[in-house]
Amino acid sequence: MKIGAPKEIFEGEARVAMTPDSALQLQKLGHECFIETGAGVRAGFTDEAYEAANVTVVKTAAALFKDVDFVIKVRPPSDTEVKRLKPGQTLISFFYPAQNEELLKAAEKTGANVIAMDMVPRISRAQKMDALSSMANIAGYRAVLEAGNNFGRFFTGQVTAAGKVPPAKVLVVGAGVAGLAAIGASTSLGAITYAFDVRPEVAEQIESMGAEFVYLDFEESQTDGAETGGYAKPSSPEFREAQLAKFRELAPDIDIVITTALIPGRDAPVLWTKDMVEAMKPGSVIVDLAAERGGNCELTVPDQKIVSDNGVTIVGYTDFPSRMATQSSTLYATNIRHMMTDLTPEKDGVVVHDMEDDVIRGATVAYQGEITFPPPKPKVAAIAAQKPKEKAKELTPEEKRANEVAAFKKQTRNQVTLLAVGAIVLLGVGLVAPASFMQHFIVFVLSCFVGFQVIWNVSHSLHTPLMAVTNAISSIIILGALLQIGSGSWLVIVLAALSVFMAGINIFGGFMVTRRMLAMFQKS
Repeated sequence: MKIGAPKEIFEGEARVAMTPDSALQLQKLGHECFIETGAGVRAGFTDEAYEAANVTVVKTAAALFKDVDFVIKVRPPSDTEVKRLKPGQTLISFFYPAQNEELLKAAEKTGANVIAMDMVPRISRAQKMDALSSMANIAGYRAVLEAGNNFGRFFTGQVTAAGKVPPAKVLVVGAGVAGLAAIGASTSLGAITYAFDVRPEVAEQIESMGAEFVYLDFEESQTDGAETGGYAKPSSPEFREAQLAKFRELAPDIDIVITTALIPGRDAPVLWTKDMVEAMKPGSVIVDLAAERGGNCELTVPDQKIVSDNGVTIVGYTDFPSRMATQSSTLYATNIRHMMTDLTPEKDGVVVHDMEDDVIRGATVAYQGEITFPPPKPKVAAIAAQKPKEKAKELTPEEKRANEVAAFKKQTRNQVTLLAVGAIVLLGVGLVAPASFMQHFIVFVLSCFVGFQVIWNVSHSLHTPLMAVTNAISSIIILGALLQIGSGSWLVIVLAALSVFMAGINIFGGFMVTRRMLAMFQKS
């Protein structure tokens, strides 16, 4: 099949749906790649780079639409681009069918197939194609950079000869993909970071990233605030009032607010009102990632940066991923490539548009001249997080002391029992065993005891790398096997050789797995 990427014509859009690297991967699937001249320039990819990757550079978009079987884009197509589609051709791009009904009907009339990257189901198997998450990750990171660019102080606190600089206080509203990316960037810069989400089950994720979760003293906040698929659901009016009251309490003390709250198919909820902006300190910054859907801040102006009467900067840009065009194009092109991999199961250049496949069916909004949106619910749906367990009753100091004494007595009783049983067994063995055996036996018992005490006190998070390297270290038994190879018995030699072989697997495998796990903690 022939796959082509035209130049994005949406004003200010710098991304491109195909990179030289993704083109090479598509060619391995048996496809031919085409691109409109200049399509990747704003993302840092020249025509020469595409030609070096065996991509055919086409002079005009009209010629590209005419020649290819698959058109891949970033933004939804314009009316002109839809008219260029032909029967049997397939368009892959963001489409937002719920908001673009007329555009979808126009695409239906052309007889072309349309795969909307924003409709990829949120299931584990489809994560590699989840372009929304890829772009949200970049938007969250970029939001922190934009906030820092408009903020007049350091993020981290410092003590210098010229005086003490307090750290910035950042509030992230919404802990989805974009929110978590913003939290990660903010904490890495040294800011004191707070985060709020209507789903209390994400508190652990937030706290694991070094931020503080903002809890509400409200009963509904302890319920599951997530719908199937991991999205947030609309809150009750009572919950909303409690939420706004908490934000009003925080506003005077917060330096930077990053809002990311969106509900699929709805306008963005207004969470940061005019009076909250007025309560903030001059020089504070609000970055509204929901500006394209109306904004979470009441004063947000889409695609503009404004300054309120009290000196608060409100950033309402809607093109954060496009402001990091090279990175976002690379990730989006990879999402497209994974989609094409699923559409080309035999890697022979033959596309199989399997409408029985949950991912392909979910993303397909028009097929063979018919609208297929909305899709049926996937057979394997993403499961909303489990409801948090009820908090245990707070114990009084007397009850805590009594529990500690009882636990100490129980532990002491168990240890004394084990020591008594061990002493009896050791005495019994000593009555019948030779002295040389007893020396080895006592060393064995002590090593078991010491090893148990050491391993038992290791943090649970370190058990996996511990087991891997223990496999390697335990293979010291290879020394005994090597000594036995010199035996005169052929049976002993065979068994010793097998022992060396199996211990060798443990040694090499244990160190290799440990090395791979340690490499996960390296940025390079």
